Amino acid sequence: MRFGDLTFQEIKERAADGWLAVVPTGCTEQQGPHLPVDFDTWYVETVCLAAAETAAKIHGVNALVLPALPFGPTPEHRNFGSGYVDVPQSTHESIVTAILVSLAAQGFRRLVIWRGCGQHALDAVVDRFNAEYSHQCQVFNPDLPYHSIWCQNADGAIPGGHADSFATSIALYLRPSSVRVELISDPQNDPVDWLDPHLDFSRYSTSGVIGNPTFASAELGETLWTATTNHIALVLRDIANG
Repeated sequence: MRFGDLTFQEIKERAADGWLAVVPTGCTEQQGPHLPVDFDTWYVETVCLAAAETAAKIHGVNALVLPALPFGPTPEHRNFGSGYVDVPQSTHESIVTAILVSLAAQGFRRLVIWRGCGQHALDAVVDRFNAEYSHQCQVFNPDLPYHSIWCQNADGAIPGGHADSFATSIALYLRPSSVRVELISDPQNDPVDWLDPHLDFSRYSTSGVIGNPTFASAELGETLWTATTNHIALVLRDIANG
């Protein structure tokens, strides 16, 4: 399932056999005081690989997962002063477009962008690509399911947003050594205006946490992880089946 583990001939065969290609877009940014700055990049690649394995095992759908992009637009984190790599939106769009064009040229017919950051705006990239390459390839940019999965499996009244109980639970379940447990606390931040074109997390939280991570646990992380991988596997199935 991992694109980078294969030879070029093996990749050619999988493209010819109709495999999906999944492009995870990660980022490097502060994740509060208790999670490492690579969380989004690590998570998006890990969850895409797990979902691809589930899709193959349960639904008979095959997908190759590319290495996650480690950098993206992250201007809302700049005022925390460190721990970020902020790629301009235009540069990010150009990089993602180049990846999609490369995959289409190799014979992949269905591509999936899975965003590791909810702030990644790639609808314009998808629209332009699909308009130009509709004769040979199509790219999909599914909505992220994390809020609905949280509400179905935990308490929707618990505020979330960034380095919250969802992310922290996943980290405690899969990567516990990365979590600075003693630094987990509730910042009690005001509601965030996610549509603000000049969003700045430092206006809402001195710690960088948006939401309340104190409800996190490894047990909850296992539940959320299973629900998430199953959901993404179903998305891959639906895309593969047209």
